[in-house]
Amino acid sequence: MSRGHDQAIELDVDLAAERSQKNPVYYVQYAHARIAGILRNASVSDTVSDTFSTGAALAPEERELVKRLLDFPQVVREATERRAVHAIPIYAIRVADDFHRFYHRHRVLESEQEAFRLGLVSAVQSVIARCLDLIGVEAPERM
Repeated sequence: MSRGHDQAIELDVDLAAERSQKNPVYYVQYAHARIAGILRNASVSDTVSDTFSTGAALAPEERELVKRLLDFPQVVREATERRAVHAIPIYAIRVADDFHRFYHRHRVLESEQEAFRLGLVSAVQSVIARCLDLIGVEAPERM
């Protein structure tokens, strides 16, 4: 599904079965499951806020994630209008890339911006789940 109808498809069966970052489906599902783990590990007093405000300036990786998430409605709209379903998995991979980059550079739990970051990763998880659902792929809570 990551290729347009006018592009040649090269299917690598071994890659499709591989459970690594090389497999784009696994990579996106892993981002979703990793966020589920973060949210499970958040203490009961940690609430995922619907208000996205932080006292500190956003880190570049946070800013990129927020900007990427804001693109979601337009990506879906254009994919629908152009009947170009391949735009959705491509977008999901980019969201997963941005999330992994953020995750490797910033602590979510027990950070000064914990409430904001929990809200951010929850939004990322929601967008990834919606992307996977739109293309008929499961969004696992654990991997």
